Amino acid sequence: MEALVVFSTLLLLTCSAGSSSISGDDPTILQVTDELHADPMPHLAVEGEFQAFVKRFGKEYDGAKEYERRLMVFARNIARAAEHQALDPTAVHGVTPFSDLTEDEFERRFTGLAMESDKARISAGQHITPEMDTRRLPVSFDWRERGAVTDVKMQGVCGSCWAFSTTGVIEGANFVATGKLVSLSEQQLIDCDHTCDAVEKGECDNGCRGGLMTNAYKYLMQAGGLEEEKSYPYTGEQGECKFDKSKIAVKVANFTNIPLDENQIAANLVHRGPLAVGLNAAFMQTYIGGVSCPLICIKKWLNHGVLLVGYGSKGFSMLRLGYQPFWIIKNSWGTNWGENGYYRLCRGRGMCGMNTMVSTVAVTSR
Repeated sequence: MEALVVFSTLLLLTCSAGSSSISGDDPTILQVTDELHADPMPHLAVEGEFQAFVKRFGKEYDGAKEYERRLMVFARNIARAAEHQALDPTAVHGVTPFSDLTEDEFERRFTGLAMESDKARISAGQHITPEMDTRRLPVSFDWRERGAVTDVKMQGVCGSCWAFSTTGVIEGANFVATGKLVSLSEQQLIDCDHTCDAVEKGECDNGCRGGLMTNAYKYLMQAGGLEEEKSYPYTGEQGECKFDKSKIAVKVANFTNIPLDENQIAANLVHRGPLAVGLNAAFMQTYIGGVSCPLICIKKWLNHGVLLVGYGSKGFSMLRLGYQPFWIIKNSWGTNWGENGYYRLCRGRGMCGMNTMVSTVAVTSR
């Protein structure tokens, strides 16, 4: 119900001047942004929304100046959410836990894929998995229903998405191999893993400053394995490495990259378990729910690591623009974001580059 209320508000923003919001001519958006330049305080209605946002998400700010600054950022993000709604009409965009952050702050704190180049990522020395038969794939599939996915986690103000994507794919592979679901330690990776890509030497795992899943696999193969979450709990900041080999829960035997073809991605998902994926998170800061299928989303700029856990064939469209086949993606921003922590992204179009950096692992359980 709350999503519908926010959606209706944004629909009024985007439709108050017809379809002109895509071109930047929407008078509602211009009114908000013009007031930001003309007046240090946005419109009172926006401040009312901001106060509700602060209360809902338990936000605290250091003094009046910081409050005013965050209010201005919030107002801009309201306008930005309206723009996203126009560009991504099959999803619902609006106020999220990140509505008081600038785009730069959001990307720095809540993403964390350490890529210097915009090329599709095929790790040096690793082969692409052989093609699979895709003719008998189920119409829909969800590893959550089979017990292979741990609860949604929260990376906090730390660019550690790569670590959560890594533990997620290993947790799933371990479940497929043993039938047991074990929550694994992201903190071990943040504290102990400093592996760099063999080709792109500057792309290194560096705690809250970012990393790559393929680097993390290499580290784990060298270190011997990964501890459980309960033996090496998450703190949300980089600290001293406390890895204890005697507490290894799962070992990584090898890893492979998945072809760009999304039918092959689906086949590997079904037969191998959840997959680690890199994508462009440009529309995720304002995402509330629905199937995200942006008209424009740069495919070569990947900045966020997530976990692909399933897919569906008919995602309901709020604006009745038809039914979109979709991917089901587990995120690491807690359950207050998106669809209880999950993201649905339209399937079959390489949307936001989700097909260009996909990997899976083989494990041995200790």
